[in-house]
Amino acid sequence: MILEQVDLSKYTTYKLRGKGAVLVEPKNQTELLTLLSYIKQHQIPYKIIGGGSNLIFADDYKGILIRLTAFDHLKIEENMIHVGAGYPLLKLALKVSRMGYTGMEFATGIPGTVGGAVYNNSGAYGSDMGYIIESVLMITPELEIKRFYNRDLQFHYRTSFLKQNPGYVCLEANIVLKKGNKEEIMDIIEDRKKRRLMSQPLEFPSAGSVFRNPNEMSAGKLIEDLGLKGYQIGGAKISEKHANFIVTDGHATGKDIIEIIHHIQDKVKEKYHIDLILEQEIVE
Repeated sequence: MILEQVDLSKYTTYKLRGKGAVLVEPKNQTELLTLLSYIKQHQIPYKIIGGGSNLIFADDYKGILIRLTAFDHLKIEENMIHVGAGYPLLKLALKVSRMGYTGMEFATGIPGTVGGAVYNNSGAYGSDMGYIIESVLMITPELEIKRFYNRDLQFHYRTSFLKQNPGYVCLEANIVLKKGNKEEIMDIIEDRKKRRLMSQPLEFPSAGSVFRNPNEMSAGKLIEDLGLKGYQIGGAKISEKHANFIVTDGHATGKDIIEIIHHIQDKVKEKYHIDLILEQEIVE
């Protein structure tokens, strides 16, 4: 599928105003490789996007957006999960948890796709994708298909080999889980769901936590202590419920959010001499 002049608000959880020049959804690896070859040959900017749950488009995007929605295969063999990059992470986490597998409870509140989660090393509650990934099948910048194992993927707090090395594309992941007590697993998930509903502004468009937590500190607490809850620019503001969330009214621009991010970073640096690291990604 190829779409022109797409509405970016449909492809980011911030619901940002803006246009994308072209969006392509390849049907298979052959189509994706052909597209990437064309992009490389003509030096066209491009961006692989998943659920858009970690993206801030600074403006209209002039390049090609690629979604791997067709890469959504799933095969479960005992403790090994083979899953495509386009499979929704939350859907996968709930499915395997209901089957009595433990290890993905942390992901049952994280939107986006498996590929995006691998790219960002998404995590919560002291765990992340780096703890459960066995290997990842990728397209290299030379357009070769190659398998990378956990030791190669440089998983660290909210980052990975993919994030640090543009040009690689995640096609699928092998995830290793353990069998557990299904009732205990589901009790944990339900308890965490209730706590998220109480503490996070899930009723508004957002992209989750904006900043990484500094060592043994809470980014949200630092921002809250500066009295910045409710600070607003345009259609975006710092949540009154959780200070490490920026929420929008559905009519915000990427520039609104970026200005708030810079304001927070400046104030935290000025008061605490701490450089807050952005957990989300700004796409120029």
